[in-house]
Amino acid sequence: MTNDDVLAVCRSNWEYRGLDEASVRELLEELSKDLADAEAAGRTPQDVVGQDITAFAASWARARRPLPYRLLRMAATVSYVLAVALLFGHLLRWSTVLPVLPSRIGFYAAVAAVTVAWELRRGSLGIRKGWLLAFVVGLPVLVITNRLTGDEPLFDLPLWGTLVLLLPGLPYAVVDARAKQAQKAARKTARTVT
Repeated sequence: MTNDDVLAVCRSNWEYRGLDEASVRELLEELSKDLADAEAAGRTPQDVVGQDITAFAASWARARRPLPYRLLRMAATVSYVLAVALLFGHLLRWSTVLPVLPSRIGFYAAVAAVTVAWELRRGSLGIRKGWLLAFVVGLPVLVITNRLTGDEPLFDLPLWGTLVLLLPGLPYAVVDARAKQAQKAARKTARTVT
């Protein structure tokens, strides 16, 4: 892997984590200098960043973003993802009221806890690992909770309650979508220039 590959992976990781452009540029300059010094000394980029580049980028991002900010963002993101899942439940039932079962609460809580722990420590799970996590962690919790508590609903969640859960994560979702669009535009511009 070349220095440019390492810088590209780190840039995308930092942008995904929501670091502002000035911070990303500063981190890239620092890392670029470290990589150039290592290359001059006859070392490889892996000697600087290690074998897991995403873990390296995540550790630098954690150092840049304080824990309370990351926890606030993660809580809003979990609320947003839960609301989207609940909206699918409303759509599948074609109802404005969704019964909330203990087994579903256990499933979502287990998946959310492991996802939050993973993302705070290592970075993004991605779609494939997220689905794998749902089956490996969430499904057993769902089955066990269903056997222990039965399938009697705890309460009914109205559609407006689901929409309220959607609100905290909405600004982050918009910012992330805009950042991805800007990233695509920058890559497209870079391709046309070269």
